Amino acid sequence: MNSRQRRGVLLLVLSALCALAAFAGVLAVVRNVESKVGEETTAYELKEDVPAYRTLDSSQFTEVSMPKRWLPATAVTDLGDIRRKIAVNPLKKGSLLQSDMMAERPELDTGEQEIAIMIDAETGVAGKIHPGNRVNIYATFEGEQRAGGEGRGRTPSESRVIVSGAKVIDVGKLTPLKDGGDRDDRARDRDGVPITFALTTEDAQRVAYAESFAEHVRLALVAPGDDTEVPEEDRIYTLPGDK
Repeated sequence: MNSRQRRGVLLLVLSALCALAAFAGVLAVVRNVESKVGEETTAYELKEDVPAYRTLDSSQFTEVSMPKRWLPATAVTDLGDIRRKIAVNPLKKGSLLQSDMMAERPELDTGEQEIAIMIDAETGVAGKIHPGNRVNIYATFEGEQRAGGEGRGRTPSESRVIVSGAKVIDVGKLTPLKDGGDRDDRARDRDGVPITFALTTEDAQRVAYAESFAEHVRLALVAPGDDTEVPEEDRIYTLPGDK
């Protein structure tokens, strides 16, 4: 082997040693980063804004992966944790879901059942009624046509308290509705909100009847902590009977 060949072999050996050194350096950097970052885990971010008191469901979130050591202790890592939960404050798109952002949805008591009805947003909700609130449910009924004779005409229209202190357990999303309520029967646009109540069987029947036959159903928010029932003598109002 002449001197030129020896130099070539030496250069090849040096190149191999440099490559090994570079690889070892990269491997050391990667290991150093991994030691600082640590094991990754699953978390969840919001895909959309969620209003306060809205029921949470899996479609509102997207799965993300991030280092476990950087994850807040309150971060939610299992979407099963959101079952029957509501947002306690407005949640923003891109926020990491954490346990202190949600609370238990109000539950049914013994003897209660859920019933949901659509309430006109203009006359009954206005964004002020939330799960856990108590409301009085009012229904207005148009007077009926009397039979002929001296009693001819219509009975007075009336407003009734259908349920006093009804417990709200869920408030749905604002939904566009169509209503043919004007005198010329032309449909007008309006918004409705599905409200779910926890009611006894008797009160649920009253609400179902009112939704089907009343001219309007309205909600009146009851002050927190006020458990006073509306007296029976004050549950029906007619204009002719107003004193």
